[in-house]
Amino acid sequence: MGPTRPASLVVAGLASAALAWLLVSSFYSHIPPLPWLPIVTLLGLAALEGFAAANTRARIERRPGRDPVDPLAVARFVVLAKASALAGAIFAGFYAGLDVWLLIERTRAAANDVPAASAGLGASLALVGAALWLERSCRVPDRDDRDSESDDLRRRDEP
Repeated sequence: MGPTRPASLVVAGLASAALAWLLVSSFYSHIPPLPWLPIVTLLGLAALEGFAAANTRARIERRPGRDPVDPLAVARFVVLAKASALAGAIFAGFYAGLDVWLLIERTRAAANDVPAASAGLGASLALVGAALWLERSCRVPDRDDRDSESDDLRRRDEP
């Protein structure tokens, strides 16, 4: 499994933005005001993943006072991070498409929904950032003893 590619997140976000634009432009008059609960949920997930990233990195690096990390837990965190990055990109695209449409629309209802849509975009981007940080924190750091062993093997093979 490789690291998450930024291009795949951008494509997911753009597709979601286009879908949001299409849906909102067709059905905006039939939907209620935007709720704030999804934004709070996205921010909560971002905070939890940010905490997990900092904690996991400290445990992988075996900093003093930290217990060693369970490899299976790290694998689960990587899966969570990859899924959260994609979900965050989809939400960010949706909120971006919605936000742009709301800023163009000149009605009072649209103006009232702009703060929620903008906050949703920010929360979604925070989730993407926290997920990518968690994914990066789960990488095994390069160790000096591995580098010296590989250098020794290379020197033996050289004439």
